[in-house]
Amino acid sequence: MRILTEEDVWAAVRGGSVFASGGGGWVDHGLQIGGAAVAIGQPRLVSVDELPDDAIVITATAIGAPAGTDWQMLGTDYIKAVQLLQENYEGKIVGIMTPQNGMSSTINGWLPAALLNLVVVDATGDIRAHPTGKMGSMGLAALQDYETIQVVVGGKRDNGSYIELVVKGSPARTSNILRTAADQAGGFIASARHPLPASYIKEHAAIGGISIAIALGKAIIAAQPQGGDAVIDTILTQTRGTILGQGTVIRREVHYSGAFDIGTIDVETEAGVLTLHVMNEYMAVDDSSGNRLTTYPDVITTLSSETGLPVSVGHVALGSKLAVLSIHKSEVPLSSSVKDSSVYPEVEKALGISLAAYALEGLQG
Repeated sequence: MRILTEEDVWAAVRGGSVFASGGGGWVDHGLQIGGAAVAIGQPRLVSVDELPDDAIVITATAIGAPAGTDWQMLGTDYIKAVQLLQENYEGKIVGIMTPQNGMSSTINGWLPAALLNLVVVDATGDIRAHPTGKMGSMGLAALQDYETIQVVVGGKRDNGSYIELVVKGSPARTSNILRTAADQAGGFIASARHPLPASYIKEHAAIGGISIAIALGKAIIAAQPQGGDAVIDTILTQTRGTILGQGTVIRREVHYSGAFDIGTIDVETEAGVLTLHVMNEYMAVDDSSGNRLTTYPDVITTLSSETGLPVSVGHVALGSKLAVLSIHKSEVPLSSSVKDSSVYPEVEKALGISLAAYALEGLQG
């Protein structure tokens, strides 16, 4: 166990931004919420092995489309979501975790943990960011006999879009309801969900996901004074990733639909055009001949050629100079969710491409 500090906030945001895969929130939001967490209290990071098997852990997150512009999530919304879950759960909640890393999602649970005397668990539902709640539910999506509790809080108070919602039912059905609530709240909303024993987390989560992001972030921060090339080299060294190509954005066709950002981005490189498939996050990259180069759960991130720092989907513009990073799934811890074939069909339908055939290769047995 250790106390998380302001230095950890900056590192979590920097490292989490790589695993954000083009989504995973916003840098400013992450720094704001993380800064509030270490100012209001002393959030404690613990290994899941430090918890007894029956200790109950919940997941805190934000649901929606990173490019959305009509949302409002305050620090109090993250706290209220956890409080509502506590009120509607009969047992005692001990810890809080995040379903994914990201520009802000790495620190999702730090503020309510600091205020409500919970520990931050060093595990993620997925090491990288993903578009649907099912992809970060650690294999719960396929369980029809598990009744979960999911809570969302958020929206603008001044236009009547503020929502508080508590739902119980199967993870798959309730996740769909929460996505609709996020859309109704303006595109993004704070959430708390899935009370689970630590024994389940130990078996099904991506263990060490927070520490991995923080370590990467500290290395990036140390490299920044040397310039963009040094930052990119540091990311490659730390993650064993590869650059698929580097060039200029020549086409961006991404639209908002039902709390998702969906579409494609083309980057013209010396070797040809790379097409990045987007559903909130980068889910796959094809070359100009239609060959698949990388696919979820690989980490796929666009890096600024100038600064070396990750650039989110919402900030990619025509003419942007980007490097396309891929980290193979074998180089990161994987949760049970990415091995669950039931989480892929709706994403494949939205994108119009195959994912599961690539994603599940070598993972099921």
